[in-house]
Amino acid sequence: MANTPQSKKRARQNEKRFQINKARRSRIRTHLRAVEEAIASGDKDAAATALKAAQPELMRGVTKGVFHKNTASRKMSRLSARVKALG
Repeated sequence: MANTPQSKKRARQNEKRFQINKARRSRIRTHLRAVEEAIASGDKDAAATALKAAQPELMRGVTKGVFHKNTASRKMSRLSARVKALG
């Protein structure tokens, strides 16, 4: 347990940051799930639209430190290849 004032403050900040990152990660996963569902349904237009909406969310996660840059790039690459293969 935190004893010093500094460690108590760090614990508060860590919890706050954890909640923010958790919400961000959840929002990104929701966007990615929308793309997956559109791909599964076979609707190329809906999949392309969902992908276009997911891309900035994913990259924002990178700038905020939620995801590694290569992880986001890999996800975008694989999803866009699957959307492209629909047509």
